[in-house]
Amino acid sequence: MAKTRLVHQFGMGTSIRSRNYTEAAARAIRDALWHNSLNLADAFDFPREAMLIDVEIGVQRPEAVDSDALLGVFPYGQPSITVVKGGLDIDKPDGSGTSVIANAAVIVSFDMEPRHD
Repeated sequence: MAKTRLVHQFGMGTSIRSRNYTEAAARAIRDALWHNSLNLADAFDFPREAMLIDVEIGVQRPEAVDSDALLGVFPYGQPSITVVKGGLDIDKPDGSGTSVIANAAVIVSFDMEPRHD
């Protein structure tokens, strides 16, 4: 079977005060997921657990993200998390801290046989 991409979802999340890269990433994932309500598993008659979910997170400090904690955001499917340098860190004008912006791309696929007509 071939891994077939069906949906690309994009989101943004922030940590305004606490500079928590994992929380900003989780918010970006939720933002991406909440933009859609697709019943792909039902449409293709697959169990939800068969969803292959590839997630790419962009933040300025990838090493500060707990990828394992992000897995809990997904209620089903088989998520795989990759964290890369991206997003934005914005210093507060008074020097009191940094606001973190994370970007997320969530790609949903299934292992499917190609159709041959």
